[in-house]
Amino acid sequence: MRILYLADIRFPLERANGIQSMETCYALAARGHDVWLAVRPDTAEPARDPFTFYGLPRIASLHVETAAVTGPAAARRAGYLTFALGRGLGRARQDLVFTRDLGVASLLLRVPAAARAPIVFEAHGLSAEAAAARPELLTGAAPASAAKIRRLAARDARVWRGADGYVTITAGLKLELERRFGARARVAIVPDGVRLPADGVRPRPAGAFTIGYAGHLYPWKGVDLAIEAIAALPGTRGLIVGGHEREPDLPRVKALAERLSCAARITFTGMLPPPEVAPRLQEADVLVLPNPSSALAREFTSPLKLFEYMAAGRPIVASDLPSIREVLADGRNAVLVEAGSAQALTAGLRAIKEDADLGRRLAAQALEDVGAYTWEARAARLEALFDEVRAAGGEARKPVQR
Repeated sequence: MRILYLADIRFPLERANGIQSMETCYALAARGHDVWLAVRPDTAEPARDPFTFYGLPRIASLHVETAAVTGPAAARRAGYLTFALGRGLGRARQDLVFTRDLGVASLLLRVPAAARAPIVFEAHGLSAEAAAARPELLTGAAPASAAKIRRLAARDARVWRGADGYVTITAGLKLELERRFGARARVAIVPDGVRLPADGVRPRPAGAFTIGYAGHLYPWKGVDLAIEAIAALPGTRGLIVGGHEREPDLPRVKALAERLSCAARITFTGMLPPPEVAPRLQEADVLVLPNPSSALAREFTSPLKLFEYMAAGRPIVASDLPSIREVLADGRNAVLVEAGSAQALTAGLRAIKEDADLGRRLAAQALEDVGAYTWEARAARLEALFDEVRAAGGEARKPVQR
């Protein structure tokens, strides 16, 4: 199958969007499909090779195609949409178009089905909801206008009803879309994935009990709670992997650690190249996923760190949220604690610290369970949906009656 993946991102991109896009396209290509990943140019000088950046051997069936867009942000966005429209027209160059960009999907769906390949959209949330909650989720984010929220809500509905195939990363997101817009055919729940360490799980280095966290430091990710828990557990160390130097969250979190008098016990790595994250996770004794309860975290998130933690072979203490419970179960492969409570997080970490057998049992089960969440497994689930879409002839989907 010839698959065009449209991603309006600078590339390579160190954020989860870039990692997930590259790993998904790579896994599809490894299954024998010809995949074109169409992105914006890298902003680094000199431009970085995506395969080297993500630590992947080059594969002939994955082609990284760069749209020639320049100028300020609005001009780059307009340029990419124009490129995507032209690139997505016709059926001679691709058998299927895949994207997680709502604007791109909405634009291409305005083209008659006979003049384009079938379109499959992957949702990571409701765009209107995310825009409305943005000031609560991201430090310094401006509130979206009412007009923008209405526009995004209309796009959410249009793409749900019109895409030839639809992917959600959690069951909760699928249920919410059905509740709002009605049921539809050709929809699949496909969580994010992970690349298993080639050399397996390594023994933990000797030293103080270390609490690890990886990912962005935005308030909605809950890293502040992890800092509070480290402060409340004397004799422990912290390892915080992530945080962009040009964003306000890394200095904000460091300042919190200073105020709580635990900064000397915490290593802040800053943002690392993707291949360097997995080895650092294995330096920890326990890994935390401390998302507070928010509209995005409760039902819609499928964080890459969750699967990276499972593959690291370390016990996990995570927020007890519906989206997390789709993968983790308290007492089976993780300790789940009340979301948003530093005291509950501290208690969960203390339980792992004081019961090494519990930690080993939970970690071993998580490592076994993560085999169902590799990028290869994700590609197989996507392929099944793609085959269904193509068998249906790429016709616009109508809601089905329950």
